[in-house]
Amino acid sequence: MTSLSTIAPAYQPGTRAARLIERNVMVYRRTWIMLVSGFFEPVFYLLAIGFGIGGLVGPILLPSGEHVSYAVFVAPGLLASSAMNGAIYDSTFNIFFKLRYAKTYDAMLSTPMAVTDVAVGEIAWALIRGTMYAVGFLVAMAFLGLIKSPLIVFAIPGAMLIGFAFAAVGMAATTWVRRWTDFDWIFVVTLPLFLFSATFYPITVYPEPLRTFVSLTPLTQGVELLRSLALGTVGPDILVHIAYLLVMGLVGLVVVDRRLARLLLK
Repeated sequence: MTSLSTIAPAYQPGTRAARLIERNVMVYRRTWIMLVSGFFEPVFYLLAIGFGIGGLVGPILLPSGEHVSYAVFVAPGLLASSAMNGAIYDSTFNIFFKLRYAKTYDAMLSTPMAVTDVAVGEIAWALIRGTMYAVGFLVAMAFLGLIKSPLIVFAIPGAMLIGFAFAAVGMAATTWVRRWTDFDWIFVVTLPLFLFSATFYPITVYPEPLRTFVSLTPLTQGVELLRSLALGTVGPDILVHIAYLLVMGLVGLVVVDRRLARLLLK
C-alpha cells in the first residue's frame, strides 16, 4: 500500500514562511510611505553629522596610518546603526501588536502554518526591509562620493547579518513584553548602543577597560564589520565579527521559536 508520505514530501518547519512575507508585502502596498520613510533617517544623519559636524572635526586617522574624511568614517557606522534600528522596530512594536492585540498569529496557526514559519517569516521580512535600506544608503554614499573601496558591495550582506542578529534578539525580547511601556527598556539598550558603539568616533578614544567592554557589544561588532569593508581594511578579525552576529541571530531565533510555541500553543 502506498503511504501518504511517498506521495507528498514531509513538511519541514519554516518552509511556509514565504506566505507570511507575502502577507506583509500586501499590507505595505497600501502604506508604502511608511516603508520608504525608513531610508531617509540615516541619510539625514549622514548629511547633518558627516558633513555638518565633520567640517569641525576634520580628517580621522585610521590604525593603518591613512587619513579619511569624517563623513567617510561615519557613513559605515550609520549604516550599521540603521540596520539595527530598522530590525528592532520591525521585530518589536509590530510583533507586539500582532501578538497581543490583533491576534494575527493565532489566526495564522489555524492554517497549516507552524510557529517556526511565523518566526522565520517575520525575521526574514525584517531582513528584506533592511536590505532595501542598505542598498538605498549605499546609493546615497556613492552619490556623495563616500565610497573608498570596492569591498563596499559586501556591506549589503553585512547589513543583513546585523539586521538578522538584532531582529532575532528583538523578537525574542518582545515575547516577554506585556504592555507598551515595557518598550522603554528597549530604548534603554538601543540608545546607548547607537551613541557609544564607535559609530561616531574611533573606539581607541576609550580608556582600556572601557574599550574592551564596548568592543564586545553587538553594534560595535557590526560597525567594525561594515567599516572594514567600506574602508578596505579587512583583516582576520572580520571572521570574529561575522561569527558573533551569526551566533547572536541563531540563538535569538531558537528563543523566538520556543517562546512563541509557549504563548500561542496553549
